Amino acid sequence: QVQLVESGGGLVHAGGSLRLSCAASGRTFSSYPMGWFRQAPGKEREFVAGIRGGSSSTTYADSVKGRFTISRDNAKNTVLLQMNSLKPEDTAVYYCAAATGPGALWGAPRMGQSEYNYWGQGTQVTVSS
Repeated sequence: QVQLVESGGGLVHAGGSLRLSCAASGRTFSSYPMGWFRQAPGKEREFVAGIRGGSSSTTYADSVKGRFTISRDNAKNTVLLQMNSLKPEDTAVYYCAAATGPGALWGAPRMGQSEYNYWGQGTQVTVSS
């Protein structure tokens, strides 16, 4: 059974930092693009960051560029999201996702939700002002 399990969420003051982790099991995702998305209350789920399959090439939403860093530890089959200088508007449930569909192998980071076929259950991040 393939699973993505996020951890590391919590409550932090504005300006603080959190590191989210996404541990994969059931298959290896090191050669596939992975991403982080978030959904705030009453809003659509949106792209946050993505990383290329098999490499460290990344892409970010403009709202988090310069503050968030996505990385992967292929030995641990894990993807990380380091979040610094957090703002109240970063409050959301954060989801990790993996894209393994046709053409995804070694592929560039994906920004569209429909391009991801495995999703975690989410972890809550709350930033207080």
